[in-house]
Amino acid sequence: MSLTDIASKKLLSSAGIPVPEGRLAKNAQDALLACQAIGASKYAVKAQIKAGGRGLAGGITFAETPSEVQTSTSAMLDQPLVTNQTAREGEIVTTVLIEEAMDLERSWYLALLLDSHSGQPMLVASKQGGVEFEQRARMGDADIRSLLLPGDGDPDRRELESFLGALDMEVEAVAPIVHSALKAFIKEDMTLIELNPFSQTRAGNWIAIDAKVALDPSAAFRHAGREAFDEAAAPEGPEQEAQKSNINFVKLDGNLGVVVNGAGLGLATNDMIIDAGGRPANFMDIRTTATSLDIARGVDLLLKDRSVRAILINVHGGGMTVCDTIAEGVSIAYAKSERKTPCIARLAGVNAEWGNRILSERGVPVELFEEPVSAVERALTVAGR
Repeated sequence: MSLTDIASKKLLSSAGIPVPEGRLAKNAQDALLACQAIGASKYAVKAQIKAGGRGLAGGITFAETPSEVQTSTSAMLDQPLVTNQTAREGEIVTTVLIEEAMDLERSWYLALLLDSHSGQPMLVASKQGGVEFEQRARMGDADIRSLLLPGDGDPDRRELESFLGALDMEVEAVAPIVHSALKAFIKEDMTLIELNPFSQTRAGNWIAIDAKVALDPSAAFRHAGREAFDEAAAPEGPEQEAQKSNINFVKLDGNLGVVVNGAGLGLATNDMIIDAGGRPANFMDIRTTATSLDIARGVDLLLKDRSVRAILINVHGGGMTVCDTIAEGVSIAYAKSERKTPCIARLAGVNAEWGNRILSERGVPVELFEEPVSAVERALTVAGR
């Protein structure tokens, strides 16, 4: 679960990490009130989206007067912002963050992330922070250093001081900030804290100018109320809607919708589609806990997607998710939808025959197949590869 800049800063500020004073604005009047509350000589206007790369994409502007802040706010709001981390259509900007623009002396990149091999927090840093850091990192031009930290939140003092000193940071000032970030990382079940730029102002203060935090969704049960934490978050996308219905779903850029139970079968089905020259519109994994109504909501996401020209169902009934439950969900979705997207289905395993009857007899525009290769070929023909 990625947070917007302002939500990330709220969480980090509560942990003792210095961030600029800022206010959220959803319209030009809000922006004016924010300027009056902050009272700075120069302001930064920052689009609140969950993807990074805003600076190079025009999602961060600077203004010297409240009037200029209002103009920048109006220009950003309700517009798509496309960065190197968004989909092609970008993210719609529904809120902006108004902050005091700092007079910076130097900037670094500083991050904490979860090391996939050890499961421990890892501190990653570079002397070359700022909006162009990621581009330099991709090109191999950035000097990036890393330090594995203990999971108990108590790193070796000398090791940490040596690491920060090699980056030309003021150890006495920065080490406590890193300690605070590490404690928050562990306590809040984070998978990422990214401070870029993490800067020293001309007055000598250290501050996280921009921040990105990602939280472990599997640990949400330990943090009541987290669902409503990010007031600047955009409306939920299909992935979040599907999660609520016991379906793992990832939107892709193809034209063939895919309904599958099981992550392995889902990956194999998408591989078959790609190998045959097609493009899946999504990855789907119907969890064993999904009911027919859950499945109906997942299928409805595909029926609402105008880029989906056909839907392929490739399921194997067994355990708690049997074929007739999936077929029931598909039929419910089609009964409620105005779109009757062509459906190609291959059902196998427990109650497969019963599931085929449900699809055939309840108005689903379906073609039935006994094995997946033929089903994939037919689905791609219908979708137009």
